[in-house]
Amino acid sequence: MKTRMINYLYNKAIADREKALGSLELLVNNGVGIGDHSTEDFWKNLDEALDVYVDAKDRLEALLELFPRQEAEESSTEKAEE
Repeated sequence: MKTRMINYLYNKAIADREKALGSLELLVNNGVGIGDHSTEDFWKNLDEALDVYVDAKDRLEALLELFPRQEAEESSTEKAEE
């Protein structure tokens, strides 16, 4: 049960990080194609994506500090995805 909870926390943080990176990439590389958004919406979306990324990165660092055994599992998962 404990392992499942820790895995959930890792996977949620990793998913949030990837979501933020995807949003940042989309906004930076294809900002013109976003559609009916004002300039203010664009900047707000950029800020929000960066906030999600920073939060996810901080959560991953905290999890590695609290549950160091999980580091190897995350690394192997990320290598398998590459």
